[in-house]
Amino acid sequence: MLKLKRILLIAPSEMSLTPAFERAKALVRATGASLHIVAFDYVPALAVAGLLDHDAMALAREGYLQMHRHWLEQQARFERCIGMQVTTEVVWARSSVANLLQYVNEVRPDLVIKDSHYVPALDRAFHRPLDWRLLRECPTHLHLVTSGKNPKPLKILAAIDLSHLEELTEGLNDRILDLASTLATSFGAELHVLNVSRWSQMSDAPISVPTGSLDDSLRAAIEDAQQEAFDALAERYCIKHPHRHSLTGTPHKIIGLFAKNNSFDIVVLGTVYHHGHDRFIGDTAECVLNRAPCGLMIVKPLPLPTERGIVDART
Repeated sequence: MLKLKRILLIAPSEMSLTPAFERAKALVRATGASLHIVAFDYVPALAVAGLLDHDAMALAREGYLQMHRHWLEQQARFERCIGMQVTTEVVWARSSVANLLQYVNEVRPDLVIKDSHYVPALDRAFHRPLDWRLLRECPTHLHLVTSGKNPKPLKILAAIDLSHLEELTEGLNDRILDLASTLATSFGAELHVLNVSRWSQMSDAPISVPTGSLDDSLRAAIEDAQQEAFDALAERYCIKHPHRHSLTGTPHKIIGLFAKNNSFDIVVLGTVYHHGHDRFIGDTAECVLNRAPCGLMIVKPLPLPTERGIVDART
């Protein structure tokens, strides 16, 4: 079972408690992991004024940051009193994806937690939202929190994907269920597993296709193989039969609707690597994110062999 040792909470620049704070606190209490809280704060007016009077603005900036540090320390104090290891930091920088990713790579947490923010479709058409970029590029598991309801989750849904050959996803379904079962055990929550069937990735095609469009014998073979794999995974993680769900339809629509109708607190799902600068990764995860019915736990696959070499070389 996965062991969460170090959790990173990306706090908002505003000094206010958010659902991500409450979920992070619940997680460290349940798992015993250490928690590091970072806030990226940047006031353009101070930066511009510093061009005119550098020393005066440096003092003003430091005073402002000190106030923010004091506020974060107040939030951490109670957790320390009950034995939790909590550290805080305020960074004078914009909360851009480049700055966030650099920080994550330096801290190297097991899990990153952040509040999720809905972005209208029209805005998404012109730029990639920060949450989507993190979903795509964050090197470790990512938890995007949408609601303050049930900081200690009661029901967790693991959404697996059996449309790909397991060796092509580097054991991603096992990683999803491993993290989901860790969370469920830590919180004493119900764990359910969902597979959206009747979809399969054929050969080297970049997208999944409905198996209903295939030859009868091939469709039956695919459905049997998916069901066998589904049952084997569920058995491996001791998921009860009433908590196993196999449904038909478009994956992101089914996952979102099922999670909403059954009042899940967290959906755990994965992303997969694709090659090429403009190729989407984790297409289902991205689509679910656009209208997330609850918090999403995004599980990353193991790095590809070439990427492992790059990581090893840097370390």
